[in-house]
Amino acid sequence: MIPEPLANGFCFGEGPRWFEGLLWFSDLLGEAVHTADMRGSLTALPLPGHRPSGLGFRPDGSLLIASSESRQVLRYDGETVVTIADLADVAPADLGEMVVDEEGRAYLGCRAVTGGMIIRLDPDGSATVVADDLAFPGGMAITPDRELIVAEATGRRLSAFAIGDDGALADRRVFADGLDGPPDGIALDAEGGVWTSMTLAHRFERITRGGAVTDRIDMGDRVAVACTLGGPGRRTLFLLSSTDAYSQRLIGTRRSRLDAVTVETPGAGLP
Repeated sequence: MIPEPLANGFCFGEGPRWFEGLLWFSDLLGEAVHTADMRGSLTALPLPGHRPSGLGFRPDGSLLIASSESRQVLRYDGETVVTIADLADVAPADLGEMVVDEEGRAYLGCRAVTGGMIIRLDPDGSATVVADDLAFPGGMAITPDRELIVAEATGRRLSAFAIGDDGALADRRVFADGLDGPPDGIALDAEGGVWTSMTLAHRFERITRGGAVTDRIDMGDRVAVACTLGGPGRRTLFLLSSTDAYSQRLIGTRRSRLDAVTVETPGAGLP
């Protein structure tokens, strides 16, 4: 599969999500959230003073935005942006990726190299640490049978948890380990495969439970950052890449890029 460039002109794209006919993604260093349509036309929601990371949509259609360094969660209702939670007292490091379940509970990764955690933010505003001792948690997704899968970058593995009726996480196990590179953003497909970005390996890979790699997309000299499945029938794999794995080196640049490629197996689960 050869991806085709769709859009560029932003600093560091992260956290892509497909919602209501548009791809939404954060520009971490550009202090904005962008949308892109299937033709690559971009819009921007400016977020001055914030470095947005993970995104997730609640059942009412409102967008939740993880403000990384401030460790806050913002909500965008289509007109205004407000802060709905301050997690600075709970999160020991910057916030990263996010996934929102069907009940509107947001699971947010806290990006500590050691002692990373997942924090659950409930619709009533209460925050609970539901998993700890993670090695720099990155992308997260929820399977149709209510399993949360999270990428652990410095651990080079994908871990899985069972989600209880109350939103608690339990029964931690390894989905895949010994990966080719630090995994970051992930996307699930309908056959149980996980597409993930192998940042330092400069490619995206499709991995099945147990660690078998069934497909690869080589990004050449570009760093693979994050991916999601969307578009018609959820058969478009959207790929965000950059020129450096260390985002701080890219401040003030516009070298990030959005590519797209059609895949055989459609997306599944959340987001």
